[in-house]
Amino acid sequence: MVVDCAILGGGPAGLNAALVLGRSRRRVILFDNNQPRNAVTGVSHGFITRDGVTPQEFRQLAHQDLAKYPNIELRQAAVTDIVKAAEGTFRITTENGEQYEAKTVLLATGLKNILPAVEGIEDFYGKSLFSCPYCDGWEHQDQPLILISENPYIFHTTKVLYNWSKDIIVASNGHSYLTDEQKAVLQAKQIPYYEQKIISLAGQDGKLERVIFEDGTEIERAGGVAAAGWRQALPFGELLGCELTDFGGIKTDGFGRTNVKGVYAAGDAALVEPAQLVIAAADGSKAAIGINSDMLLAEFG
Repeated sequence: MVVDCAILGGGPAGLNAALVLGRSRRRVILFDNNQPRNAVTGVSHGFITRDGVTPQEFRQLAHQDLAKYPNIELRQAAVTDIVKAAEGTFRITTENGEQYEAKTVLLATGLKNILPAVEGIEDFYGKSLFSCPYCDGWEHQDQPLILISENPYIFHTTKVLYNWSKDIIVASNGHSYLTDEQKAVLQAKQIPYYEQKIISLAGQDGKLERVIFEDGTEIERAGGVAAAGWRQALPFGELLGCELTDFGGIKTDGFGRTNVKGVYAAGDAALVEPAQLVIAAADGSKAAIGINSDMLLAEFG
């Protein structure tokens, strides 16, 4: 059987796309390898009616919603290959050697984080160091915080974090991105800026207590933001010939369409910003509408 759409990725974008396509009477199969980027996150915020939901609870509730629709199939399996078949469909192969055919493919495979190169940072990430002030800033308001960033957006992220706490320091871990004017702004706001490398982080049970720099300076901090880089979690976008943005996301037109006919992308894989649960889910909905619209257009000539 050839399904209307094969969705790769069981995060908020893929799940919401499956729901909208299922309700559009399309036959959908969703592949989920159960390796979400937010697995280290205790709870997720900013999604109305689901504020504070755990990633596991969110997925469970989403699966319950999808189970109402017999035309939506969930497969707990990793996809290992996708090829364009001669008939114009896509042939999907899983880790178990099973094969499926689909008229369209939605890549909602997400991203993998690349954390700043600081020894032991993984022990604190998701517990007291986070990537998104909008997601976790409320719980850390007015605490002594640190921004650790190795990317050119360090000044912007500093301003965002300052909204939740005025007691912050900024560390670029050996990189130099700030201009003299930006440094002057931080100085005027009494925000210390450290360019030297961080030797280590100290704390217990994931709770940050101190930051140790290479010159021996130790500063007490209760948490903060570790501005992560990213890469595509899976290579299927490039393998299928999809164009990427300058920042490594799969380029779409806003309704999930890529430059490859029949291939769509949504959520973190398309580098939808900011990277929040509710925004990824909304992007999945838009991609589903794009897929259904294109199928209707083909049906009506």
